[in-house]
Amino acid sequence: MSTQKFKNLVELYEQSVETYAGRELFGTKVGNVWRWMTYGEFGRLVDAFRAGLAARGIGKGDKIACISNNRVEWAVAAYATYSLGAVWVPMYEAQLEKEWQFIIKDCDAKALLVSTHAIYQRTKDYAGKVGKLEHVIAFEGPKDDANTYEAILAQGRLAPMKAYHPSGEEICGFIYTSGTTGEPKGVMLTHDNIASNVSAIHEIIDIEPDDRSLSFLPWAHSFGQTVELHGLLSMGAAMALAESVDKIVDNLAETRPTIIMSVPRIFNRIYDRVQKQIREKPKPIQKLVSAGVSAAKKRNAGGRLSVLEVAAFEAADRLVFEKVRGRFGGRLRYAVSGGAAISTEVAEFIDAIGVTVYEGYGLTETSPISNANAPGRRRLGSVGRAIPGVRIVIDKTVTGDPENGEIIIYGPNVMKGYHNRPEENAAVFTKDGGFRTGDMGRLDHQGYLYITGRIKEQYKLENGKYVVPTPLEEKLKLSQFIANVMVHGANKPYNVALIVPDMSELKEWANRPENGISDTSDDALLADPKVKNLIRQEIEQYSQDWKQFEKVLKFDLVKEDFSAQNGMLTPSLKLKRREVLKAYGDKIERLYGGGSKAEVRASI
Repeated sequence: MSTQKFKNLVELYEQSVETYAGRELFGTKVGNVWRWMTYGEFGRLVDAFRAGLAARGIGKGDKIACISNNRVEWAVAAYATYSLGAVWVPMYEAQLEKEWQFIIKDCDAKALLVSTHAIYQRTKDYAGKVGKLEHVIAFEGPKDDANTYEAILAQGRLAPMKAYHPSGEEICGFIYTSGTTGEPKGVMLTHDNIASNVSAIHEIIDIEPDDRSLSFLPWAHSFGQTVELHGLLSMGAAMALAESVDKIVDNLAETRPTIIMSVPRIFNRIYDRVQKQIREKPKPIQKLVSAGVSAAKKRNAGGRLSVLEVAAFEAADRLVFEKVRGRFGGRLRYAVSGGAAISTEVAEFIDAIGVTVYEGYGLTETSPISNANAPGRRRLGSVGRAIPGVRIVIDKTVTGDPENGEIIIYGPNVMKGYHNRPEENAAVFTKDGGFRTGDMGRLDHQGYLYITGRIKEQYKLENGKYVVPTPLEEKLKLSQFIANVMVHGANKPYNVALIVPDMSELKEWANRPENGISDTSDDALLADPKVKNLIRQEIEQYSQDWKQFEKVLKFDLVKEDFSAQNGMLTPSLKLKRREVLKAYGDKIERLYGGGSKAEVRASI
């Protein structure tokens, strides 16, 4: 059983500020220099901001919404909210404006905090018009503007107040799920939910005050918020705040983290980039690196290396692996992956270059961690055992499968419920308090959990066979030429796919003289039979481990990537299948023989 270290998030914050007062907490790049804020400095800002919010009439039970990427002000405002007894409701800058408005109304927000002056200009008129909103406050803005972060701090310093210490059962925040199939749902998380999860993290992850992370996971997401922000802060570690997703590689080298929290998408990018560089090497070096990777996998699995294997590994390490570690800053001890399943192929490769990846599993509704691999208890391909205090049950009655069933989670991390959604609450909770995840999985004899799909994404072909598309989609995205993909086949005779090519890789390939392609414009490449044949070969290569009925039979190429901006991905980068089908329904139907015969198709 887990030994809970904190009663609530206020106690967590106060203990760390007192214990680690002089240590670095947040690093922010200003110009070309990284400037660091200590725990003590952070604590004084939280105290002032809490008092400033109270002076504006915000108090216990009020909802404070926030539209912002990760920044110091986000963390200051969050802990100020907790210590008022108020409820923190974070959102993403990348969300659609209609989603901001929906969440503000749904949670009955009294105040809205926004990151930039540009977003403030878009939202300043929400007060008095959107739901029950009374205040809109910007983290940036003119110094003489009363509705800014600095103005709140100044007001709070004039009227200090003590922190409120909530009970474990009180709600600390709403995190709105991405809404892949409908409107976002507000997940109500209590102080006990998150405090228990952070306490469990202390027992399974080796983090010391000397550790440093580069923060690029959004804190509006439960993984980034609980594991990174609350978790690292509770252990006295430091966080450098990445400038942007595009600057992650540069920031890694500059800040030299010892640990990182990430989602598979980032590891996939690293894998793709390194693989591309390896492909550009002479053939003998490619073979040497391949032998080195094989040797590293054998060593990591506990095997004994021959003299030749040791030599291959050392040469590959000197030529490639050491340089890759250098891009991480040269100090990285390990990485934690969550938010989605990481490919075993990618995890083994990252392992081979000398960075151990520990994969975990959970949902927003479970605060989020329920399972995790950890030092001394790790199995590649699995998401680990249940964390302390949590129990996993596999309900096979839902799937009718002798091995795989719906994952049900029990523990102190399970949410209080969805805000204003009684029918959905009734559907997801078992009579004895378990949370039905909607995910399919299996447990091995040692308690390691393997995720095998998402029940809602599973569909039946005309022949009655069931297909879970996500694992194949993730595998296909390992191709250097495939940026994104959606597999479809519900109630159809076979599976088809919409594929977004990686246009930069495609153009590089098309420009090779041996390929004989003269027109390399985007539209010309998407229609070129040689390109279609290339993608067909990639699909064949990456689908080898799938059963015949699970494979893609026909596909089409689309130019515009799926993104949060065009509504086809959630802010946490999950595919909104309904939106993709709305946008490309005609293309999909033509792959089944309907519609215009002018559509170019490729079959495999």
